[in-house]
Amino acid sequence: MKHRVFVDGQEGTTGLRIHEYLAQRDDIEVLRIDPAQRKDVAERARLLNAADVAFLCLPDGAAREAVSLVSNPDTCLIDASTAHRTASGWAFGLPELAPDQRAAIRASKRIANPGCHASAFILLMRPLVDAGLIPTTAPLTATSITGYSGGGKSMIHDYEAALVAGGPSPAADAPLAAPRPYALTLAHKHLPEMKAHTGLASPPVFMPVVGPFYKGLTVSVPLHISQLGGGTCAADLHAALMQRYAAERFIRVMPLRDEDTLAGGFFDVQGCNDTNRVDLFVFASETQVLLMARLDNLGKGASGAAVQAMNVHLSIDEGLGL
Repeated sequence: MKHRVFVDGQEGTTGLRIHEYLAQRDDIEVLRIDPAQRKDVAERARLLNAADVAFLCLPDGAAREAVSLVSNPDTCLIDASTAHRTASGWAFGLPELAPDQRAAIRASKRIANPGCHASAFILLMRPLVDAGLIPTTAPLTATSITGYSGGGKSMIHDYEAALVAGGPSPAADAPLAAPRPYALTLAHKHLPEMKAHTGLASPPVFMPVVGPFYKGLTVSVPLHISQLGGGTCAADLHAALMQRYAAERFIRVMPLRDEDTLAGGFFDVQGCNDTNRVDLFVFASETQVLLMARLDNLGKGASGAAVQAMNVHLSIDEGLGL
């Protein structure tokens, strides 16, 4: 029997990509809403309650409204918005978060899909905090550089309107030709989950940067070895990541001071594009460490993660369609 799946918000970037994943599969029956009815509350409610799994690819307010429309206790909701990522009663849809996370996702009918920046930061930091190598009180900073697709349709339109001959045209829109730091109020919407799901007492000072490329994301966390527990070195951090993710099919811990990256001299932010993979790196000197996580912001950072969580919930092959 096929699993019935509905995407509420099917025309957005995340919704469209989820449809691409599902189109490859013969175990899924996709329930579609007529475009003319996509804002019809009664029709949305009908489809939400008819689904075994419904993805909410909506702004926060609309996602909360969608939740209120569901009366069928068998409908599993996977919310891609920020609305429920730290909410009581919602499982965090990151199977690699902790040893018992897959059981929580299988058991829950309410799953909050992680944010792209947050996924990279949490996967870097959670094992190190759990191992006691990074104190929960550590005052951390993090920088993320990401492709413009993470900004949604409006930002995609702005960048693509400025593309000329394969690159942003300064004549068309000079600011878009350079990386652009944002969230300068220090209140980025991913910060609550970055704190809650790492075990840190405080969120990092976080600066995301959008670049003139479509997709790809890297979060970097710099550390002084003096910040760590007595005797802790870079090799200890790397070993903790290796141990934690040894059996994870979608997480690759790269060699300490990865020789290929160092030989090239530059880091490839887009190296995980078109995959559901996360690559973790530890670079270090005698006194400092740079932790880095790389993923596709539309894959493991959004739609791929949502489909992975669905597979876990349905107790089928976790990598099916990915």
